[in-house]
Amino acid sequence: MDLPALSVAVRDTKKPIPLLKQALTDFRETQEQAFASGTSASRLVQQRAAFIDHILVLCWRRFSWDENLSSLRKSRISLIAVGGYGRNELLPNSDIDLLILTERSNARQHTSNIQSFLTLLWDIGLEVGHSVRSVKESLQQARLDVTVMTALLDARTVFGTPKLLHQLSTKLRSKAGWRSTTFFRAKVDEQNDRHAKSNHTEYSLEPNLKTAPGGLRDIQTILWVAKFHYQTDHLEQLVDAGFVESHESILLTEAQQFLWKIRFVLHSLYGRDENRLLFEHQRALADQLGYEDAAQLAVERFMQDYYRFAKSVSTINEIVLQHFEEAVFRPRFPKKPVVINSRFRSNQQHLEIAHDQVFSDHPEALLEMFIILGEDPELKGIRAGTIRQAQAAAAEIDDRFRENPVVTSMFLALLRVEFHLFSQLRRMNRYGILGAYLPEFERVVGQMQFDLFHIYTVDAHTLQVVRNMRRFRYKNQEQRFPIAAHIHHRLPKIELLYLAGFFHDLAKGKGGDHSELGIDIARQFCLRHQLGVWDTNLVCWLVQNHLLMSTTAQRKDIFDPDVVRTFAEQIGDRVRLDYLYALTVADINATNPDLWNSWRASLMTQLYLETKRVLRMGVENMVDREDYLSQVQTRVTTKLAEKGLTSPRIKQLWSGLDDDYFLRESEHNIIWHTESLDGYNPDDGPLILIDAGHSRLEQESNAIHVFIHAQSALPLFYAIVAAFEDLHLNIVDARIPGNTSGRTDYTFDVLETQPGVEPNLSKRAEVIRKTLTAAIVAGDGFKVRPRRTPRILREFKLKTIASFHQDPAAEFTVLEVLAADRPGLLAKLAQLFEAHGVQILAAKITTLGERVEDVFHIVSEEGSPMLETHRIEQLCEAICSELDQHIHRLTA
Repeated sequence: MDLPALSVAVRDTKKPIPLLKQALTDFRETQEQAFASGTSASRLVQQRAAFIDHILVLCWRRFSWDENLSSLRKSRISLIAVGGYGRNELLPNSDIDLLILTERSNARQHTSNIQSFLTLLWDIGLEVGHSVRSVKESLQQARLDVTVMTALLDARTVFGTPKLLHQLSTKLRSKAGWRSTTFFRAKVDEQNDRHAKSNHTEYSLEPNLKTAPGGLRDIQTILWVAKFHYQTDHLEQLVDAGFVESHESILLTEAQQFLWKIRFVLHSLYGRDENRLLFEHQRALADQLGYEDAAQLAVERFMQDYYRFAKSVSTINEIVLQHFEEAVFRPRFPKKPVVINSRFRSNQQHLEIAHDQVFSDHPEALLEMFIILGEDPELKGIRAGTIRQAQAAAAEIDDRFRENPVVTSMFLALLRVEFHLFSQLRRMNRYGILGAYLPEFERVVGQMQFDLFHIYTVDAHTLQVVRNMRRFRYKNQEQRFPIAAHIHHRLPKIELLYLAGFFHDLAKGKGGDHSELGIDIARQFCLRHQLGVWDTNLVCWLVQNHLLMSTTAQRKDIFDPDVVRTFAEQIGDRVRLDYLYALTVADINATNPDLWNSWRASLMTQLYLETKRVLRMGVENMVDREDYLSQVQTRVTTKLAEKGLTSPRIKQLWSGLDDDYFLRESEHNIIWHTESLDGYNPDDGPLILIDAGHSRLEQESNAIHVFIHAQSALPLFYAIVAAFEDLHLNIVDARIPGNTSGRTDYTFDVLETQPGVEPNLSKRAEVIRKTLTAAIVAGDGFKVRPRRTPRILREFKLKTIASFHQDPAAEFTVLEVLAADRPGLLAKLAQLFEAHGVQILAAKITTLGERVEDVFHIVSEEGSPMLETHRIEQLCEAICSELDQHIHRLTA
């Protein structure tokens, strides 16, 4: 761009706004072309800062800033760049932070010019953040606010006399009240508060490039602390000062370049100061940055690079700030280090090596230090110098080290430490030691899955699983995880549970079934660490079957004795059942804590207790389905007879109920339903019973139990589903016995989806009852109020998959539907079932992040399984087509 020509044109025109706006547009386009041609992000941000300098000077010069230095009422004035702009770091849509600095507080003579100047900047489209202060006022604000003090560290003069800023900068250190120690503490506190907003993790699903742990602010915090103390923020000089290591400097520079590059594309694509990696941006960013789909999705590879850089920045930030604190803020009267052994000592409650050759002379000490930390709760961490030595030693880890029997025994010993195992594993991961020792783990560091179901990367999820397992030991977790807490204390070898948790997902991303592929990874580890045959087989079995319990509980009818028998046969014995239950609960909670609600917990409890009972008595001695039904009906009939109902009347009331009803309902509910049916008058409309307290589940859940009886020959599933949708109630389980003699009976378990609904169950039940009654009366005419698709779901346009298989007992057809989660999806499915003459006997509805996995037991209108392949295939095709169109409409 011809800046001299622009300067002349702006000077000579009375209407500068069009010229300046066009110049900004042209410069933006030039920068985007330069970026596409490979110009580095660092060069682009510096170029933009320099260009904005020129634009601001042109605008500033349009006004008369008279400086009558002989008058006390007038003062010199300067235009100062602060913040990122002051550092010459300006992205396409970044705010331009300005300080209009005056010599004296009385600057009223400049008020009109300042307002006109700022108006001109806004009129040409610049986003400006500004303050107008005198030198004295600036000092006062810097004394009160560390953010102001920090901004002034980066200040530089854009136009005006440099003496004003020099005057301010000189006084900042002597009169602003900040010392290196107080400034350092304030910046660390500020960083901790910032990290808390991201839950102290680098692995947010939608991280903020500036403020998240491992983001640009973490890099800048290092440089701010260094600049305040050393008067320089140049990494090369900080390396020379011993503040930053050479390899750390290189990593920080690479990370900053990477983050700037992402921000540049974000700003260019979306035309605003956007720094969040929102789901709807991640695919486009991956494409713009040159990532391509391969064995791993392009967006997942892009995000893995981001998470790895964030992890590196976060680790370097931790080490450098700790080193600064240790080296600069030494205690006045330091305590003498306490010798632990010939390799380690405790210094100010932090572990450090006894001499610089510890890791070269004793390679196993690399793992030993984490065992020491895990056995001594008084130790708060590791000294920065020792961390750096350990990182250097980790880079030398090879197969000889990995196969050293002393080392392998130490790793197993680490899993048995008394305190803070998760903290030790997390440290090992942050410092690169865990990945160096276990290459299988290093492969998944930062590996994300582009969905809403898995909220952690694979490495973070893996460690979170172990953390959850450790939590089962604590008293304060017994109420939330009563069975897991009980199990944890009686497992014969707790380290085998941790190993299963550690290896269960390490084969993800290799292509194929990670449960099967993970067996070989786990077996190789067990052999290298000389585990016994029983131990090895158990760990491998747990890795292979880590999804078995959750899928059985969520997708199958766990009240069916045949289902429980099959599951018990797959488990084999009570020890395996205990290990698998603990692994499953830890895994679910580490995948997405929102998944673990009382409903899912109650399903798991039910399956665990029933299976335990079967294994205790022996699978071969289990009561069969017919005997069980007979026993239930006999007990209930006896209790109903005591209430005055005769056997013929009971049989009449039960005439429309199938065997599954008696398998699934609690005896309390069967009695309640039967008594209610006995007093029911069809003229009063449908019978709707609502209760939140009684179900077949052994553990209380937060599900609302709804029983509906209606005298109707028409299918009502759509109307009922639509009503629940309108009520913001999620169906998790449904049972619909076949329509007999114009009678329809439904049982549902539903969950509230909105916080803050009516806490009074009786009032909420009345609302539910009225809405359901209106829906049943309206039938197919009932309309659901439109609901917006949440922003975060719109990015996921999964293709619907519908598949089927026949029930082994040939009583029904099993239909499975996997689709993107959207409002009204189940109601749409219900319409399709009615249109194709399909009756639903049962439904299991599971929402997993952005997708739903629904299982239906269906029959034809005649009540028989749908054995005609062409008919069921037509249904599947219609489901896929209609749901995809429905999802597209809601996403557009």
